[in-house]
Amino acid sequence: MLAYHAQTMHSYLSVRNKSHFMDWDHQPRQFKIYPEHFKRIILDKQNPKHQFFYLIGGLTAQKSYPGVTYALRTNPSAGALYPTEVYVQIRRVEGFIDGIYQLSPFESSLVLLHALDENEGIESFLGMKKVDGFIFLFSALYYRSSWKYRDRAFRYCLHDTGHMLGTLEASCMVHKKTYRILYGMDKKALNSLFGFGTEEFFLSCAIVGEETSCTCKALAMQLSFVNGTGTFESNTLIEETYRDTCELSLQKQTTQPSFHLDQERFKQAIWRRRSIRDFTQKPLSKEEFTQVMDFINEPIPSDCDVKIDIYAIINRVEGMWQGVYKEGVCLQSGDFARKAGYLCLEQALGAQSGVTFFLVGKDAKNYQAMVQKAGIIGHRLYLISEYLGFGCSGIGAYYDEEVAEFLASDGMVLYALAIGR
Repeated sequence: MLAYHAQTMHSYLSVRNKSHFMDWDHQPRQFKIYPEHFKRIILDKQNPKHQFFYLIGGLTAQKSYPGVTYALRTNPSAGALYPTEVYVQIRRVEGFIDGIYQLSPFESSLVLLHALDENEGIESFLGMKKVDGFIFLFSALYYRSSWKYRDRAFRYCLHDTGHMLGTLEASCMVHKKTYRILYGMDKKALNSLFGFGTEEFFLSCAIVGEETSCTCKALAMQLSFVNGTGTFESNTLIEETYRDTCELSLQKQTTQPSFHLDQERFKQAIWRRRSIRDFTQKPLSKEEFTQVMDFINEPIPSDCDVKIDIYAIINRVEGMWQGVYKEGVCLQSGDFARKAGYLCLEQALGAQSGVTFFLVGKDAKNYQAMVQKAGIIGHRLYLISEYLGFGCSGIGAYYDEEVAEFLASDGMVLYALAIGR
């Protein structure tokens, strides 16, 4: 097990002994805003080329509480803190200047950071030849999460970036594009190139385009540091863990997912997606559960395809015995709804759901890729649940060791999610 993962496990005692108060005077900003002199392309939802970006990271709603308002996006985020930033290189796409952009949700725009000349690009940092189309880069401003979740925040940054990769996958489906994810890239050099301090770091990349036979020289860009959080408090454990987990043992998956859904209905599911807060406890059907499992088990094309075990605690599914399932096999039969709720830090969602999922992995050498993949699977759960007419909620906090013991697994518990009506 990765040492960081073990150090950030929750237990019944740790949750009660390590509680902390929220420092509201030092809450980080949710948006990174580049100076006004950078040119903007304002995104128009009605323009299909712009909508492709809007579905990846656009604002969809606002939620207000006393004294604070949150802007919600197409991607879910733990605590609505949104640590993930999105950058994109665009080359030879009609309607866009060839260049490096930031996707700015707050401004609903693409911010042109650097115009490309014909022979330069970020491909050399990815070990690729020139790409015509889009190259997306995903980074994390980790203090947005560590402000609330402290040391465990690196997990949430990886979850959230996985969700962003999931929004890209979903937008590609709507716009009939193919994609592939890269985790193996020169992250240290890219962090420097984009002017990041230790506050922000790249985690992954996605190619939506065609690799040509031409090579290109390294990008001749040097951006100045832009403060993306306002206030900041460094976390040595997170920064060291990031550096220690950047090297990966690559294992490719080249097969594209094959989704057979109504595209307009699926697009509406992307717009409407929310994290459900309670369940009516009405059951799902066996057919719905089968559709969910088929959808989330489609391949995810990447250069580091890590095995993740999907455990499903069936609480309320008509036509299925209650119990713990893995890959269609019932490992334990019985009513474990209350147990599932307890394991999810005694949250009612885990007990009231139709199904509570636990995602488990064992590949500590590929930790960054593994936890991001768990986030992609989680995003698929959100979208297929919305598409089928029920709800989903991601649960990043649970009693790690007790979950593993209950599942009789020696792996690392990566993510929990609950679906139901």
